[in-house]
Amino acid sequence: MTSLQTVTAGLFNLLLPDDCRLCETPLGNVSRIPVCPACLLSVRPLQAEYFCRSCRTPFVDAYPLDEHDLCTVCRESQVNFDAAYSYGSYDGSLRDLIHLFKYARIDSLSTPLSRLMIRAMPRDERFDAVMAVPMHWWKRWERGFNQAELLAKPVARSLGVPLKHNLRRPKRGQAQAGLGHMERLENLQTVFRVSEPRELAGKRILLIDDVFTTGATLRAAAGVLREAGAIRICAMTLARVDRRQRPDSSPVRSSGGKTRRAAAARGFADSLGTPSFESRPFESQPRSRTDAKSGPTT
Repeated sequence: MTSLQTVTAGLFNLLLPDDCRLCETPLGNVSRIPVCPACLLSVRPLQAEYFCRSCRTPFVDAYPLDEHDLCTVCRESQVNFDAAYSYGSYDGSLRDLIHLFKYARIDSLSTPLSRLMIRAMPRDERFDAVMAVPMHWWKRWERGFNQAELLAKPVARSLGVPLKHNLRRPKRGQAQAGLGHMERLENLQTVFRVSEPRELAGKRILLIDDVFTTGATLRAAAGVLREAGAIRICAMTLARVDRRQRPDSSPVRSSGGKTRRAAAARGFADSLGTPSFESRPFESQPRSRTDAKSGPTT
């Protein structure tokens, strides 16, 4: 940091003092992101030893996997997408950052969070377009932005493909947070539609959302994309609910500066439900049943 930047940061903190919204450490730099570098760097990718070969859901052991390393959901073809990827587990610092991003409406967090998604991109996948899970216009107006779209823009740029807006959500529906698995599926029936489906025929689509809870939203969205003619649909989220561990309840400061528990209300409700279907960053892929038998991959 230059002398001018140091003086500027000092004056900024003197006139507009603020603390990190996660650890409450005083912020020393002028930034639109009210989170200290240490907290941003504390986010770690999801780790797992056993996982489904198709959807990459992590498991504590190989019992849920068949001889082809597929979980029950994939064996019964209950998903509409071809693969799913995610950076980390929906807990700890990552969940706190997502809550600040969505509920405290700190849209500047989309920049560091989208970088995590880019790190989780599989090296062997190729896409023709990126799409964000849309919000109903009223909900978007209430929040001020669609968090999935803010995350999707940098991902599309990094891939060198367009961010398309053919996927629409004309029906508002009930909020997904707090609903069980079947309730989520019923709530999403006929919610999505595709405009100009001919533009998607024969295309490989990367579908972006922020959190994978039960997978109902992504499956419903992927279903209409499949009907429009997309030949391959991969889901990608920033985080996924990990059923192998109980969510913690670390504190998060809201935009008003008060401390709240991250596991309360939406956060804890979002952590409930049935197993989800996501994967992890390419730099730390887990082992399937086959890999576990033959030893760690290199």
